[in-house]
Amino acid sequence: MSDPGLRASDADRARVVAALERHTAAGRLTLDEFADRVSRVFGAATHGDLAAITRDLPADPAAEEAALEIRRAHARQLALAFALATLTLVLLGVVLALGR
Repeated sequence: MSDPGLRASDADRARVVAALERHTAAGRLTLDEFADRVSRVFGAATHGDLAAITRDLPADPAAEEAALEIRRAHARQLALAFALATLTLVLLGVVLALGR
């Protein structure tokens, strides 16, 4: 996670709950521990609070890879939006030039 003092978003909390689900499925947490940690997740205000909830659990490479893929998808979407905006401006310029 990023700066421990930054406020956590609902998406950040959802990612931590998903990680806790994976750790529970792997047998690292009991259902009682899972329930306790999930309640702490929803009470967490900062990234530091969320990190403390999973500090004793191993890193989840699959989750890190999924987060990287999401960032790549967002970058592709941004590039596509930029290309469409550029094309729109070019077409608008052509239409305006022909209209004179």
